[in-house]
Amino acid sequence: MSETIAEQAASHDEQPNADRVNNRTLSPRAASFKEFMASGWDNQEPEVEPLESSRYIQARLTALGAAFPGERLVIPAGQPKVRANDCDYAFRPDTTFAYYTGLGQDYEAGAVLVLNPVDPASPEAADGRTHEAELFVAPRADNATEEYYTNAQYGEYWVGPRAGLRELAAMTGIETHDIAQLADAIGKDTGEGAGAVRVRVVRETDPQITQMVERVRAAAGADPDAASHDDDKLHEVAAEARMIKDEYEIGEMRKAVAATKKGFDRILQKLPAVLDQPRSERVLEGAFNSVSREEGNEVGYDSIIASGAHAPILHWMRNTGTVRSGELLLIDAGVETDSLYTADITRTFPTNGVFTDLQRDIYQTVLDAQQAGFEAAKVGATYSDIHHAVMRVLAQKLHDWGILPVSVEESLSPEGQQHRRWHACGCAHHLGLDVHDCAQARFEAYQGAPIRPGMIFTIEPGLYFKENDLMVPPEFRGIGVRIEDDVLMTENGPEWISIDIPKQIEDVEAWMREMAR
Repeated sequence: MSETIAEQAASHDEQPNADRVNNRTLSPRAASFKEFMASGWDNQEPEVEPLESSRYIQARLTALGAAFPGERLVIPAGQPKVRANDCDYAFRPDTTFAYYTGLGQDYEAGAVLVLNPVDPASPEAADGRTHEAELFVAPRADNATEEYYTNAQYGEYWVGPRAGLRELAAMTGIETHDIAQLADAIGKDTGEGAGAVRVRVVRETDPQITQMVERVRAAAGADPDAASHDDDKLHEVAAEARMIKDEYEIGEMRKAVAATKKGFDRILQKLPAVLDQPRSERVLEGAFNSVSREEGNEVGYDSIIASGAHAPILHWMRNTGTVRSGELLLIDAGVETDSLYTADITRTFPTNGVFTDLQRDIYQTVLDAQQAGFEAAKVGATYSDIHHAVMRVLAQKLHDWGILPVSVEESLSPEGQQHRRWHACGCAHHLGLDVHDCAQARFEAYQGAPIRPGMIFTIEPGLYFKENDLMVPPEFRGIGVRIEDDVLMTENGPEWISIDIPKQIEDVEAWMREMAR
């Protein structure tokens, strides 16, 4: 990886005794060199057109503003996170920022969205508007600026033509300003008295922006504890807003699921050749990841490629094991689209293409539990209804196998729950921009709330018999099965978005045969 000329110049002045900050390279600093670097470049203009999401952004902003009339809302995109030393992870904007701007991928690290309250006596207020949105971003560092070749983050010599103020305004439909104006914009008319503006911020995203807001609030005499509570409320309301997906979001989720199917296809194509090979879990992970980059932005979360005794390990993400013939292979993976919406799919495969009798029995039990959860998922039902339907099927079968040490009813009682030894995790969650979407929502708005049309969620039962579990027969030990699908609730009931990814036993075996050709 290269470093900028400015970094080089700061580290060494081509003098033997110069102080060294970074000793990798030397750099010229003469005025003649700067003049040379500033000349002889043709202009490069980035291609710009409105994002498809821009047609939905104003409605989202209007709903958020209505929850906080008269207040200023600050939503940062965040900054790149350090991977090691001077290398960062690929930038992924904060979910709240992505939802309210439509900017996915890595468009604009450091950007900040601000919702400013309108004057109650203004024509905008008369039209029902509570806020005007402004997007603060770094201007383009094109060949007209010295930053063109000195700034590794924004300089277009380093990163190529990028969207600046004009371009991002066209893409999002949001008025856009220089990030240098942000501090003044946040501090304008703030205070705690009559007519003063209170400020809330999504505080976890960008510590520097949070500190900027806190300084403004401190100067206005705000109570820090109350301000922190205000910030939590903003994050909560923004999370709950994402529970109901609009048309655009539903379309993006369908794209994510379709791409994920291609990822599973590629895994199954690769599987026969890697059986019994060291670190073959990693080979299969790489096969899926290649599709995620070809079809979308990235994987939506770290993929689980868990074979044999790794399958009952709920968060097995090392993926360093050997995939052996005759075992089960549990794969939990999802492609994230360029807009950052992610699928979340789990399939469990017999590695040699055919389930054994015991594998078939366990797999069918999990499949039956999932179908029971799907049938419980009606408009007006709750996640708890899905959970209880799934758990009843699993508890009954554990009892039939002679594994459950108590009766089914005792196990299902709040004081019992012994069946949860073999299914410790949840079996449904919201899905969207985050794999566990809307996580900052209130419990009563999430687990206890009625399911409504437009919600997208998973149903993901499993049975996990750990290798060291002495309470199950030896033949069960080291077997893990999970089946996870993505569901859209409609006015007419639930729809399997992922219906085209096979999961019935005969269909899975046929799918494996087809992909192995």
